[in-house]
Amino acid sequence: MADLPEDRVESSTPFSFSAMDCFGPFLTKKNRKEFKRYGLLFTCLCSRAVHIEFLDDLTTDAFINGLRCFIAIRGKVRQIRSDQGSNFVGAKNELSAALKELDKERLSSYLANRDCDFLMNVPYSSHVGGVWERQIRTIRSVLGVVVGLCPSRLDDSSLRTLFYEVMAIVNSRPLTVDTINDPTSLEPLTPNHILTMKPSTPLPPPGKFVPQDMYLRKRWRRVQYLTEQFWCRWRMEYLQNLNRRQCWIKPRRNITVGDIVLLMEPEVARNKWPMGIVVDSTMGKDGLVRKVKVRVGAKNLNNLGIREGKQTILERPVQKLVCLVESK
Repeated sequence: MADLPEDRVESSTPFSFSAMDCFGPFLTKKNRKEFKRYGLLFTCLCSRAVHIEFLDDLTTDAFINGLRCFIAIRGKVRQIRSDQGSNFVGAKNELSAALKELDKERLSSYLANRDCDFLMNVPYSSHVGGVWERQIRTIRSVLGVVVGLCPSRLDDSSLRTLFYEVMAIVNSRPLTVDTINDPTSLEPLTPNHILTMKPSTPLPPPGKFVPQDMYLRKRWRRVQYLTEQFWCRWRMEYLQNLNRRQCWIKPRRNITVGDIVLLMEPEVARNKWPMGIVVDSTMGKDGLVRKVKVRVGAKNLNNLGIREGKQTILERPVQKLVCLVESK
């Protein structure tokens, strides 16, 4: 397992170094029509705080609007990590093309003040984004069940409010659990302490919210009932199961150029995994290789559904490779 990157251990303002991913869909209703809506989750790599934005769809335009809303609320972002989703790649290309339209003097001034780097993971390497993929799982697994309590009974504004209520709950979680059972220890630090600089969390609206609120016309009571359900499930399914996990603690031989490997493709049967030869490897600061480029022949490309060209170069993490023959 690699060391933590510098942007996770250096002190910085909240959300200066962030990571993002989308989750959903959730069904909302307007008049008699149903629509699919999504959430865009940002995770602060330093404070572990989360921010959720509401997306109408998964297009590049919707993502850029969500990104601008996030920056308008949380301030300047220096670096954003993500996977290679089509909307993320499209946004990166579109913003890069917009920068080319500026003259050199304006461009240098813009980059000096507002530059934001997009760092994207290698394809099929979701474990690299574990710090934000874990937050997605924390929220999506519970939120999906909670929203399912009222199928097609939420509108866009109610779902957006529910996202913000969930964000406040998740940001109230303790960052450390070592002294959580010690009555003499200090109160555990939470992301909300860092974001709001206040010792207490926001209180819910007064009143008792019951299942019958789901069928009333007062939509705010419907949202508050769902918020309470999220809190109860999240507390039982997440907070009580915090434990430490370790993996990849034994170093192995680095995959080098010339190795013959099998590509463990998730959508291909094991007996049809394509074979290739490593043509390039990227070594980290600790001297370990975690991603390589593999040249795959035309015969093996058919198993991947790629029919263009006689051979191609694919970038993969070493966790998705099986070394067959080591180079000398």
